[in-house]
Amino acid sequence: MPRPTLLTAALRRQLLLNGHKSRSQPDFDPVPVVKLFTPDASATWLLTELNPDNPDLAFGLCDLGLGSPELGYVSLTELASIRGRLGLPVERDRWFRTSEPLSVHLQRARQSGRIAA
Repeated sequence: MPRPTLLTAALRRQLLLNGHKSRSQPDFDPVPVVKLFTPDASATWLLTELNPDNPDLAFGLCDLGLGSPELGYVSLTELASIRGRLGLPVERDRWFRTSEPLSVHLQRARQSGRIAA
């Protein structure tokens, strides 16, 4: 069975749109578009945008499961190559929905030491 891609075309479009908005609106506080996670480890990513010049680079809240979630860029190619303890790949949470901006998720994650979304 073929492995599903991390991002659908619709998610990719929204992430790129957010990337353009982020450039033109310095105070833009986007709502996370997609949640990725390792099913057999404790890493989680809430992604808000793709870099329009390099769509392999996604920006968002990154939590590697070490107790210190942070904002930053991550390579989608790298994410696709990550495997957890049992060898399972990173997955997209297909049921993830939020109306809260990234700043709210960041504040919560810093308080609790992990992403809880």
